[in-house]
Amino acid sequence: MIYRTLKDNKGEIPAIGLGTWEIGGRDVPDETRDREHIDTLSRAIEMGYKHIDTAEYYGGGHTEEIIGEAVSIFSREELFITSKVWPTHLRSVDLHKALERTLKRLRTDYIDLYLIHWPNPEVPLEETLSAMNEEVKNGRIRHIGVSNFDTQLLKKAVSISKESIVNNQVLFNLEDRQAMNELLPYCQDHGITLTAYSPLKRNALKASTEKLLTGFSEKYSASVQQVMLAWLLGKDGVVVIPKASKLEHLRENLEAGMIVLDREDMKMLDSLE
Repeated sequence: MIYRTLKDNKGEIPAIGLGTWEIGGRDVPDETRDREHIDTLSRAIEMGYKHIDTAEYYGGGHTEEIIGEAVSIFSREELFITSKVWPTHLRSVDLHKALERTLKRLRTDYIDLYLIHWPNPEVPLEETLSAMNEEVKNGRIRHIGVSNFDTQLLKKAVSISKESIVNNQVLFNLEDRQAMNELLPYCQDHGITLTAYSPLKRNALKASTEKLLTGFSEKYSASVQQVMLAWLLGKDGVVVIPKASKLEHLRENLEAGMIVLDREDMKMLDSLE
């Protein structure tokens, strides 16, 4: 497993995590496949996944319940769990309550990384970060960060928070690459890890991109998806959280960490329009 060092050397985060969006429902609970999801998550952890990414919004909270059941048989200290607080819960009193519910659903005493899921301009960022700082002192959060913050808002969060902002989670893949313009360089310069969600892109790739990746796939004896992950993992400070439901895809994504693209190939993929 590849690890990224968190800001100020306050620990490490596994660079390949497991995304859980749509496990147990989208915005409302779906309990029809719970046993299947619990089994898949358990087998993923046995396979080597240490980082699980979720959010209170996923499945109306049910995704966290599924994860809580799946991880209950493993050593908590060996896992890195990330969760996110929804923008309607960014007032101080609401955040404390939201965290309490998340901890209960996940059956844990602490969250390794707690993120603001989306910014909310109606709630002062100072208030939200102050509440998160309190929970770090309380020991219920180990690290804090943000999600879907642009560079300017991330800079503001960094300037406000007494605790280090160690992570920003954003849409980032071979075709959705806005993060490369300003955000990623800023994160790299300031020791902030950047988590790429939807790293395999949910929708179909452009035909030209698919053709290029197929060539790299043959060169590296890897799947197209592994090449996409290897490109992201080839960048300093980048973490990926692909979702997979089939064991072969879970294993394939995990093994992408062993693929190192050469410098010229990285440059070629970097320069895609």
